Order: sequence, then structure tokens, then C-alpha cells
Amino acid sequence: MATIYEVAALAGVSPATVSRVMNGMSVSPERSKRVRDAAEALAFRPNRVARTLRRQHSEVIALVIPDIENPFFTSMARGVEDVAQAAGYSVLLCNTDEDHDKEARYLDIAVGANIAGVVIAAAGDRSDVSVLIDRGRPVVAVDRGPHGFDIDAVTVDNRAGGRAAAKALFDQGFRRIACITGPRDVETATQRADGWADALAANGGADEKLLRYANFRIDGGEQAMTELLELPEPPDAVFVANNLMSVGALQVLSQRGLLPPAMGMAMFGDLPFMPLAPLPITVVQLPARLIGTTAASLLLERIGGDDQPARTIVLRNRLVQH
Repeated sequence: MATIYEVAALAGVSPATVSRVMNGMSVSPERSKRVRDAAEALAFRPNRVARTLRRQHSEVIALVIPDIENPFFTSMARGVEDVAQAAGYSVLLCNTDEDHDKEARYLDIAVGANIAGVVIAAAGDRSDVSVLIDRGRPVVAVDRGPHGFDIDAVTVDNRAGGRAAAKALFDQGFRRIACITGPRDVETATQRADGWADALAANGGADEKLLRYANFRIDGGEQAMTELLELPEPPDAVFVANNLMSVGALQVLSQRGLLPPAMGMAMFGDLPFMPLAPLPITVVQLPARLIGTTAASLLLERIGGDDQPARTIVLRNRLVQH
């Protein structure tokens, strides 16, 4: 079996550099490629047991997300896995169903199993990651973060995206623009609704009767859209704050013969499937995979000993009008 010294000699670097690459620490792309090429050529495999004992943690990171059935989180998970695998780590996927108790059990398991670190899309504002922080385990929040914790985070500008989506509908000539957003205790839901309110405030004011909180799932979109259409003065357009609720809203609109352009529609995130006929829907596209790769890179830096102050990275979203 090849040794770290043989890999270092073939790559033309020091054994310490090989160790840094294999531990997921910061190394120039050119040196990292040389080390990985040399390791592959020599069939080098790090001694995982020895490394785990030395570090006092496993070579596994946990990804805790609220809904694995949502393609947004699936794409994000792929980004996390791509970076983790390249650094020699495996990813344990935990689905919380936005349940705080279930989330807490997963975090307890992560500590008990000596997980190296956690990437988490919090179930809600009440999510508690102190069990990880108290044990010195690094945590990176993605999409939505637990309140009250000074940890790294990767997100998008949700309020700006909601504002742009609602303004696009107003610019298209719609005036009674409704908003279907997620649970009140999830920051992405309130931020996107705040963006909707900003846009309408700049154009005459928002009608609170046109705001609905739902569950970020298809049935939530169905129920909220049905309620809006049954108002004495129903909306002529709707902004929906995530992809799955948009599917539910479209199902109701289809049943009522109100598919866009009969009713205006804007949404956060791409539809998980394309309808048979293209629909004129305004979409705030989210860089889900990039969120995952960025978060995993931050986490590996923390695992490697980075102790700089917590960082929040806000990635750009893009408004697309179909």
C-alpha cells in the first residue's frame, strides 16, 4: 500500500501538503490536483481509523434538510456531496419534515456519532444547534438559519427576490396581487412575503387579505389558492414563495380555467416539472447546487481549523420571465 511520503514525492509537494489536501483544508487548486492525481495513480487511501482517532471525529458530515422531496433541496444536497466527496468525506442525509423534535434527534445522533460537522436548513426559527456548538462541532446554515446563533450561513436575498417577482407582476398590468408564502416561523417565508409587501407598498399598498401562510408543500399551495379565489374580491395575480406550493396553486388554477395568462403568476424556484404547454410565469431562479457547494466548502474550512468570525454569504438569484 502506498504511503503519504510516496504520494508527496510523486506530486512534488511536502507530506504536510498531502495531509492538508486529504483533510479538506485550503490548498491551491494546482497543488490539490497534483496530490489527487498522484494519490489516484498510487491507489493511495488514507488510514481512516487513525485519522478519526487523531481528530476525535469521523470523516462524515451531516446534511439536515426539511424536505428531501423538494427538488431544491435535492440539488443542494448534490452540491454538498460533490465537495465533501472530493475532500474524502461522506454525507449523512437527514430529512426533518420541518419537525423540530425530529431535527433535535438528528442533531443528538450527529454528536453521538462524532460527526465532523453539520450543514443545516433549519426547520424553523426555534431550531437549536447548541448541542453541536457546545461539543465544538462546526455548523453552516443554508437557505434558512436558526435564530440566535453566530454561525456561518449561505443564503440568497429572499426579500429582494420577492420584491422583484411582485414588481414584475405589477409591471405586467396586474393590480390585486396575492402572496402565498411558507410558515410564519421560517425566515425565508417571512422575507419573501416582506419583499411582496415592499413592491405593493411602492405601487399603492398591499391588501393583507391577499396574504396566505402555508406549509411549503403542494397541498399548502392548493389550500391557499382555493381560499384566495373564494374571496369576495379575488386576486388577479399571485406570487408563490416556493416551487412545490406553486405546483399546488397551478393545479387549482387549472381546475378553475385560470392558468396563466388568465391569472398572473410569479414564483420562487423553478417548477419541479415542465407543463406540456409553456406558461407565462415569472420565476426567481435559485442557485441551489451552488448553495450546497459553498456551504460544504465553508464547513470543511471550519473542520480544518479555520477560526475567523462567522460569515454570511448571500448568493444572487435571477429573475426570469417566461
